[in-house]
Amino acid sequence: MDIDKIRSEFPILGRQLYKRPLVYLDNTATSQTPDRVVKAIVDGYTTTKANVHRGVHTLSQEATELQENARRRVKEWINAGSTSEIVFTRGTTEALNLVVSSMGWMVLSEGDEIILTVMEHHANIVPWQLLQQRIGFKINVVPIDECGQLKLDVYRSLFNERTRLVSVCHASNVLGTVNPVKEMIAEAHSHGVPVVIDGAQAAPHIKIDVSDLDADFYTFSAHKMYGPTGVGVLYGKEKWLEKMPPYQGGGEMIASVSFEKTTFADLPYKFEAGTPDFIGISALSKAIDFMDELGVDNIAAHEHELLDYTTRRMMDEIPGVRIFGTAPGKCAIISFLVGDIHHYDMGMLLDKLGIAVRTGHHCAQPLMHALGVEGVVRASFAAYNTKSECDDFIAGLKRVTAILS
Repeated sequence: MDIDKIRSEFPILGRQLYKRPLVYLDNTATSQTPDRVVKAIVDGYTTTKANVHRGVHTLSQEATELQENARRRVKEWINAGSTSEIVFTRGTTEALNLVVSSMGWMVLSEGDEIILTVMEHHANIVPWQLLQQRIGFKINVVPIDECGQLKLDVYRSLFNERTRLVSVCHASNVLGTVNPVKEMIAEAHSHGVPVVIDGAQAAPHIKIDVSDLDADFYTFSAHKMYGPTGVGVLYGKEKWLEKMPPYQGGGEMIASVSFEKTTFADLPYKFEAGTPDFIGISALSKAIDFMDELGVDNIAAHEHELLDYTTRRMMDEIPGVRIFGTAPGKCAIISFLVGDIHHYDMGMLLDKLGIAVRTGHHCAQPLMHALGVEGVVRASFAAYNTKSECDDFIAGLKRVTAILS
């Protein structure tokens, strides 16, 4: 890949912090946005801003077509069976809450069981707990081994006649571990159990094929894959979405309303109450274009080159470093601690050197407890990062370590 050409699409990468070039290594939290996506947003607000659907005037028709083109683009990109299976949300968190709130009531009763994993983001834990408080089902948790991989023998042993659902991340936002979700889905389906996949961390790095995975639900966020904030996608098999009641009520999601009875719109609109971020949704298609032009496999190969290079240098040159998550084939994430240096102190001083990393528990406190730490420093890579930036990061670690040790 032509990294200089790629970087030229991201003006923010030319910014300086504290008189130093910005080194942005917080891509797991949110990636930066290329010019073409920003231009699509500006064009939407300056040329075609009008509410989508049902408007007979030209602007509304144009805005509607842009949004529905994006739906078709997403459908093709993840190889869904139909655009009816593509629901736009505000992000992965809302998509997961939609499934919990709508499907959870359908399939779960008191005494039932579901399966999660210890590496889940809070967005795939807390909604289930909220529903658990109201219904009274049991949450079983799959642990990890010393490399940060799921213990699949434990996973298989958790299925019984009361198991109703599995919800698991495709990739860990802390460890970088890519879970064998196709295998896990097949195991669950052999027990007649549907599976929800949190794909927020996988979608920017792995070519997603929901038909091949046979996922019942798959979720991801635009802002982690070079797209706008506040836009996400829920893929759901049509057979499930047809059965599920609406998540929210209001405009857009109805066929007819009277005080005696309301009927709902066809899929996917019955799950899209109110005015959507139609401008952000249309811009998502440009982010997908960007990733397709580069090739998801090429992006992943470049990121893994940076991951391997930086990991080797950290292990060789930073005394006392501990890296959490060493599974083969993991995403380009390095979560670490150095000696007794607090993760917050490390992140603050790296920032003064122009290096942006993430610190804390990363919305994964149960995983932190399993690892025996309160928090970690996390550096994560994207298509526009360079080996020179990795060198700057290593130099920054050395300087901060010397100051704080």
